[in-house]
Amino acid sequence: MRTSSLGAFPVYLAMSFFLPKLTNKKEVDGAIKAVAEKVLVLRFGKDDDLVCMQLDDILAKTSHDLSKMATIYLVDVSKVPVYTQYFDISYIPSTVFFFNGQHMKVDYGSPDHTKFVGSFKTKQDFIDLIEVIYRGAMRGKLIVRSPIDPKNIPKYDLLYQDI
Repeated sequence: MRTSSLGAFPVYLAMSFFLPKLTNKKEVDGAIKAVAEKVLVLRFGKDDDLVCMQLDDILAKTSHDLSKMATIYLVDVSKVPVYTQYFDISYIPSTVFFFNGQHMKVDYGSPDHTKFVGSFKTKQDFIDLIEVIYRGAMRGKLIVRSPIDPKNIPKYDLLYQDI
C-alpha cells in the first residue's frame, strides 16, 4: 500500500491485475467443480471499487503463501448476475468459500454465514480464516467458526428484498 500525495488516503495498486478473473457463469461453475482439495475463494465485486481494491491487495499478497491451501478468483458482480443474486450479494466486496464443490459457511458472529462482506483488516486475518476453513473442510465440516477478532469484522445490516 502506498499513500497519495495528500498522505492521508491510501492508494492501492491494481492488484486485481495479478489475480485470475472468472467472467461468466460457465467459468464460475467450472472453478467450483474443478478446484479439488483446496479452498476456492471467490471475491465478488468490481475492479474499480476502492474497498475491492483494498481486498484485492490482500488477496494478491497472500495468494502465493496460500497456494497449497487455496485458489483465489475475482468475479465481477455485473458479469455474473446469476451468482450475485444466488449469494444475495448486496454489498461489495463479498467473499464466498468452497471446498471440493461444497459451499463452506463461516460463523463470523453475524446472521449471515454464507459470505464475508467487506475487506479483511490484515493479511493475517485472511490467512487465519483460510487455514481454519481448510482444516475444517478436511475434517468434513461444512461450517467453521471464524478465527478473526470480532472488532476486525465489518458490521452491516441484512437487507431482505421482496419478502
